[in-house]
Amino acid sequence: MVVLTGHWTLRGIDGRAGVLASELRRYVEGGDQVVWDCREVLALDNVGALVLWRLQGFTRRGAIEVRPEHATLCERWSQRQAPPDTPRPVGAGLLNTLMALERALWSHALDFTALVGQIALDSGQLLRRPDRIPWKDISATIYEAGVRALGITALVGALVGIVMSYLSALELQTFGAQSFIVNILGLSIMRELGPLLAAILVAGRSGSAMAAELGVMRLTEELDALSAMGISRTVRLILPKIVALAIALPLLVIWTDAIGLLGGMVAAHVILGISIPSFLHAIPSVVPVVNFLLGIAKGAVFGIVVALIACHFGLRIQPNTLSLGVETTNAVVTAITAVIFVDALFAIAFRGVGLP
Repeated sequence: MVVLTGHWTLRGIDGRAGVLASELRRYVEGGDQVVWDCREVLALDNVGALVLWRLQGFTRRGAIEVRPEHATLCERWSQRQAPPDTPRPVGAGLLNTLMALERALWSHALDFTALVGQIALDSGQLLRRPDRIPWKDISATIYEAGVRALGITALVGALVGIVMSYLSALELQTFGAQSFIVNILGLSIMRELGPLLAAILVAGRSGSAMAAELGVMRLTEELDALSAMGISRTVRLILPKIVALAIALPLLVIWTDAIGLLGGMVAAHVILGISIPSFLHAIPSVVPVVNFLLGIAKGAVFGIVVALIACHFGLRIQPNTLSLGVETTNAVVTAITAVIFVDALFAIAFRGVGLP
């Protein structure tokens, strides 16, 4: 006879289900007939009953004595078919994880492809009917994602320019090549850091807001209401965001480049004594204009990528608060990762363009 005592509930077991099952399995394997005396069990719920049931049934290999208030629960579990007591294959957890990852990636790929296809179809219809283009929504999104982001992009751009100028000046002074600080700041900020910083800030600021907006509309059933009224959510909600970011982000790139170079010029003047007019005069000669144009093109592509990913994850939000937080976080992380990945593709594709 095996006597069980205490609280066999979720709180009472508190993560020790595996340990308890291992201890009790020794009694089951030790004999053919086992009597489970559960009359001293003060509380029993489905978690405690599940621990006993996984021992291939406390009714198959023996009998069970329980309190009257627990009899109904034990009877219900005893009617279930107990799982075979076989060891778990080695690597099964890893295999299940890989299969779950594959299913998730496939689901995201299908949904993202469907979203892009729907956007392409709706864009073709809007080109034939320009009067249906939601100009007000586009303008409002440009203001929210562009104008209201000028402050944070200016602050970050200026700080990055100052830090780069200061660190570069320390190294250049060692080799007596102080004048090359113009080359370093001009190329790095216009070609790489300006577009990348602006895109990352917009992804964290506006991308999360776009995903959360669509998620809240899912929670409040506004998306279902749009579908019921025959209004395309792609035209009213998604296209304005994509067009707005494709317009606003290149402008933010220009703004970030200017502020970053300004910060770098001030730091270079303080540390190396290079005058600001000399710095401005040297930039066009040492930094080809194609680098500036390449940064603007990056901004447009980054804006489209951020908006697409934010809307994709926003539409996947389920009508519960947990999903809202999880998918919004996924939208920001994925957008930033995609921006860095696309920037790497640009660096590879245009590695010989605009460099001295």
